[in-house]
Amino acid sequence: METLQLRNSRLTWLNGGVNYLDGGAMFGVVPKPLWAKKYPCNDKNQIELRTDPILIQMNGINLLIDSGIGNDKLTEKQKRNYGAEEEAKLETSLEILGLSLQDIHYVLMTHLHFDHACGLTKPNGSHYEPVFPNAKIIVNTIEWNEMRQPNIRSKSTYWKENWEAIAGQVELFEKEWSFGDVKLIHTGGHSDGHSIVVIEDDGETVVHMADIMPTHAHQNVLWVMAYDDYPMNSIAAKQKWLQFGLDRNAWFTFYHDSFYRAVKWNHEGRLTETVKRER
Repeated sequence: METLQLRNSRLTWLNGGVNYLDGGAMFGVVPKPLWAKKYPCNDKNQIELRTDPILIQMNGINLLIDSGIGNDKLTEKQKRNYGAEEEAKLETSLEILGLSLQDIHYVLMTHLHFDHACGLTKPNGSHYEPVFPNAKIIVNTIEWNEMRQPNIRSKSTYWKENWEAIAGQVELFEKEWSFGDVKLIHTGGHSDGHSIVVIEDDGETVVHMADIMPTHAHQNVLWVMAYDDYPMNSIAAKQKWLQFGLDRNAWFTFYHDSFYRAVKWNHEGRLTETVKRER
């Protein structure tokens, strides 16, 4: 498992599964000859996307960014449609670190689309139960409301199987939630309730833009997904937080990227440091 050590906290990427989605959808209006130079696709035009939660450990507290694709949640048809070739191995990942699912104190949900939220619950007979029974699950209020009452577009990704069992664990926030050096900040864009994570640790900065910058290949502020509900809001948020990070020589971290876990760019857009995913 890849790690990023800061002064007072440590980030570790857990195994949350993988899926393969259409490259055209992932890069929106960007022509394939452009995006394919930065992120390769298979013969079905699909690109490999991890769904790997990031564990933040600080002062004895364990925080998780998103929850992975889960286990035994997708039908065979859904697995084919979403290219879900590998389910989560979160429990195994935590065991390697000497932890269990019960040791997670907070789960920071950037948003509640199925590929981020399926790992919150697991089937147990005819019902579902929480995967992280002792955790507070932090969610933006707008996102939580839409999760429970999806519209004609969002009902394909907001599923009751992913929220009903954990409703009692949810703690809502409007604009910003913080714990120590970690902040969850509402941006909108990809979804109306989408949020990002910012860590400012004794002079070191991490910006996790979640699905407004899902991979390193989405660095260009205009390269946003066709899946975005509010693409102009995604562009504005990416402009703001990319500049914020560049000004602080920040690490930019990824949940979906199959090549890099974290990168630093200079103001000319060139990579200066990387944490590569072991393949």
